[in-house]
Amino acid sequence: MRVGTGFDLHRLGAERPLKLAGVEIPGSPGLIAHSDGDVVFHALADAVLGAAGWTHDIGTLFPDDDPEWEGADSSQLLLRVLALVGAEWSIVNADCTVLCEAPKLSPHRDAMRASLAGVLGIAGTAMGLKFTTMEGLGPIGRGEAIACQAVVLLEPGEELQ
Repeated sequence: MRVGTGFDLHRLGAERPLKLAGVEIPGSPGLIAHSDGDVVFHALADAVLGAAGWTHDIGTLFPDDDPEWEGADSSQLLLRVLALVGAEWSIVNADCTVLCEAPKLSPHRDAMRASLAGVLGIAGTAMGLKFTTMEGLGPIGRGEAIACQAVVLLEPGEELQ
């Protein structure tokens, strides 16, 4: 089995809806990014790549100067990563912590967790999801950005067994 971690952060302020874990969160501007900026999917994609032993990250696989990825749905980026490692590795469980001062995310927890589990192809009970603030400190605490930390556990897939 192998463990991987991922982290992503984007500034708030885009004139589009805020999407986290594939769920639209009302009452906040979107995240500024080349894709839709979903930091949860981005952090998970990097965690999967790290656990699988890849030297690439999502910025290498989906560069922000490539028009193909402009405005891309980040769930599709994660699905592409899963397809790359899928024959060799499968996800046992995943855990994410979203760092966000506002808006309050707890009302969206169930929808976000179900979305994540669905994209990852795991049971909801294998998907951890937590939210925390930065107590007013730094760009996240000032409400200027949102970040996510992710960890995944992979087990050998069919090709490695």
